[in-house]
Amino acid sequence: MADPRGFLEVGKTEAPTRPVYERVNDWREVYVDKDPDKENQHVSEQARRCMDCGIPFCHSGSAGCPLGNLIPEWNDLVRRGRWDAASDRLHATNNFPEFTGKLCPAPCEAACVLSISHATTGGSVTIKRIEKTIAEEAWREGLVVPQTSATLSGKSVAVVGSGPAGLAAAQQLTRAGHAVTVYERDDRIGGLLRYGIPEYKMQKSDIDRRIAQMKGEGTEFVTECNVGEDLTVAELRDRHDAVVLAVGALKARDNPEVPGRELGGVHLAMEHLVPANRECEGDGASPISAHGKHVVIIGGGDTGADCLGTAHRQGAASVTQLDYNPELPPERDESLSPWPTWPLILRDSAAHVEGGERRYQVAVQRFLGDDNGNVTAMVLAEVTVERDDNGRRNVVPVGDEFEMPCELALFAIGFEGVERTTLLTDLELAPNGRGALSCGSDWQTDTPGVFVCGDAHRGASLVVWAIAEGRAAARGVDEFLMGESDLPSPVHPAALPLSVR
Repeated sequence: MADPRGFLEVGKTEAPTRPVYERVNDWREVYVDKDPDKENQHVSEQARRCMDCGIPFCHSGSAGCPLGNLIPEWNDLVRRGRWDAASDRLHATNNFPEFTGKLCPAPCEAACVLSISHATTGGSVTIKRIEKTIAEEAWREGLVVPQTSATLSGKSVAVVGSGPAGLAAAQQLTRAGHAVTVYERDDRIGGLLRYGIPEYKMQKSDIDRRIAQMKGEGTEFVTECNVGEDLTVAELRDRHDAVVLAVGALKARDNPEVPGRELGGVHLAMEHLVPANRECEGDGASPISAHGKHVVIIGGGDTGADCLGTAHRQGAASVTQLDYNPELPPERDESLSPWPTWPLILRDSAAHVEGGERRYQVAVQRFLGDDNGNVTAMVLAEVTVERDDNGRRNVVPVGDEFEMPCELALFAIGFEGVERTTLLTDLELAPNGRGALSCGSDWQTDTPGVFVCGDAHRGASLVVWAIAEGRAAARGVDEFLMGESDLPSPVHPAALPLSVR
């Protein structure tokens, strides 16, 4: 049984990070390089805090973990030093815990019973830290090895897109005995994990070692292949018995109506993040650098924070992040987001701790430029957000305009859904009102034999949801090909986190 006094005797401690002055001068992960044995001992103590609740909301798909991770089980195994068994239980529900252990915002911790009263309990169990440590220990001890299927189905599946959803679907289907080929239009595998997530948040060697495992299991990978162009849809359908679309939601939201949007130095966030990641891969210096510049990031979300950390490491003169919403409270407001839902609170990412300024309830009105057509400043105004009768947000200026220096402006205001490509046109698929691709309860689109998962289905979301949908879609494909399936299905296509319903 769980330690009934663990949370009373052990205080909550997060994984230590390197000093800011050190980490902003390199691209290594922000965490302190620790002695593995000492870290395991410390994390085992943290695992004592788990109460193994009668109703464990931490792995509830509606509020906690979409993957249904058996968190109390592997917490107790870690507490008892059973790292091998803990790895087995973790990998039973999560194909890539080293990804989620570093990148997931941990809705499981928000849903932890200990998070109800910080004053009494000291806060939630450090689930994310424990998960990350289990994954690292599994790799260190050589526990993560290829798992090949004992029998082959004779069926072939194409997975288009190699982000977390596509990789999860591909691994599940390969292990079910199907011949799986993953098609990626970029030159390296990983999707946004590779070129969207900065190196300091997750080193890309984590992706490489998983790809090596998947290749050992039999999954094939084809890079620099833009399906629909380099490989026609007719050829794709002729080669494979089923197709999984895991193409992401990469159509970036823009604001072309802002005067001066055409000036040099005004970019979409991904135009900044992708070449910065390519530079870390050794592909040469990024053509869009923040070095020595006054940088303004438009958008207060995670993508904006990634731009912030990247700008720090490129040596920006100053960085300001804008948000038209009001500043959120530091603690959960039960009237806005009652436990166990995702709390609407102010969060400081590692990048925010490193510096920069955040300004709330402001919006850009226009950009100003020099004679060479490069941005030099932006004009802002204080705003309020109102909603019309249809619930649409309208950002309304309410204060005087003011000017701010700006030599690099980055739009990080979200994504509008899937890109409109020849692939979708030739498959006779069109985005729905949310800009995503719809599917039935079996994850199959309106085009027979074509399935969808991840951001392409739900819109831009979390890595943990992408993996969950990839696993669930794999079951739908397996049933389609074989008539039945033993693969798990952690989520239903209609599932959405309570915080966004």
